[in-house]
Amino acid sequence: MRICVLGAGAWGTALAVNAADRHAVTLWARDDAQLAAMAGARQNERYLPSVPLPASLRLTGGPAKDAARGADLVIVATPMAALREQLGALAGVTVPVAWLCKGVETATEAGAFGLLPHEIQARSAPSLRAGVLSGPSFAQEVAHRQPTALVAASPHADVRAALVDAFHGPSLRVYANDDIVGVEVGGAVKNVLAIATGLCDGLSLGLNARAALITRGLAEMTRFGLALGARAETFMGLSGLGDLVLTATGDLSRNRKVGLLLAQGRTLAQAVESLGHVAEGVYCARSVVQRARHRGVEMPIAEGVVALLDGRVQPAEAVAALMGRDPAPEIA
Repeated sequence: MRICVLGAGAWGTALAVNAADRHAVTLWARDDAQLAAMAGARQNERYLPSVPLPASLRLTGGPAKDAARGADLVIVATPMAALREQLGALAGVTVPVAWLCKGVETATEAGAFGLLPHEIQARSAPSLRAGVLSGPSFAQEVAHRQPTALVAASPHADVRAALVDAFHGPSLRVYANDDIVGVEVGGAVKNVLAIATGLCDGLSLGLNARAALITRGLAEMTRFGLALGARAETFMGLSGLGDLVLTATGDLSRNRKVGLLLAQGRTLAQAVESLGHVAEGVYCARSVVQRARHRGVEMPIAEGVVALLDGRVQPAEAVAALMGRDPAPEIA
């Protein structure tokens, strides 16, 4: 299979490196300087240092649509903020397309709310047969061929099949799911919740508190997803519980690191700058809460994260607000 990966960040590079063991893979970089550096060093020193690029992995730049020409599958590995532009550039492509980003687009108009990736695609490139590849996965581990399980979600059976054929291999297991809403909600909300658990760990509140946050966070994620038309069982799978546990507890989690740094007294700007990578939870937290309010969905943990990111509360105050909520039934 001929695969084109558009975006040479950590995750796009890791997936391209892994797939190049079995397929003809092209990795496209937007930045010419980064492309030249990768070609010279045969590694992505900026985003995935110490991982050699296979000799079979082709590197390219220029217009994204030109890079995708001749591919059997196109993977969009850009952050959420660039997804609309990239999908628009691919309008008219007839092979399956899938994105890797996890988040909600920031609303650009007053009174509007942010869109999930598949909703962006429906507006910017409705003719594409598209889907998402998601699940609990750190780029470093995928690049090093450590065991990982992912989920390929799309309303189109041929897109799901193409993703399974492309990436299912010795170190990657790929499961298919037609609930793209649930998979995308899980991928977006877990980033917001990981900031909360990082805050919890940074304040040394203990493992009991972390377990409570993860469990109640899963309930928030599920309520939000159901309100948007997802299926409840999706949130007990890889893109829900699986990705939440990984991102909320793993030391490689950028979103968890943001919470840890805020607990240490860093400003949000300092925390984000120190990462060197995008922490999607920072950018989509407000959009998640805004849309949840529009649907009448209660998400107190996500609300607390937004208040913290906006500087309206201090870390200890955010925790106190959650613990001070009135008693309520667990299942409601």
